[in-house]
Amino acid sequence: MKPGIHPVYEPVVFRDKAGGFAFLTRSTLGSEKTVEWEDGRTCPVVDVEISSASHPFYTGTARVLDTAGRVERFEKRYGRREAP
Repeated sequence: MKPGIHPVYEPVVFRDKAGGFAFLTRSTLGSEKTVEWEDGRTCPVVDVEISSASHPFYTGTARVLDTAGRVERFEKRYGRREAP
């Protein structure tokens, strides 16, 4: 590999602003803001809008549309038309 052409790959904290959840990983993404991690190291922090801690799919709060129930309610309300 050529020296000096690769981005810096270092520990970075990603923090979910909505859920108050943070995790440490390695990334080439950097930030001017820093935070002191649990082990005492000071790492750059990147604030994200949504993560697995606050996304409805992962937290189990996602709504599933009941399309069969909607069709049944429509047929009950307006009746089923017979083909001529």
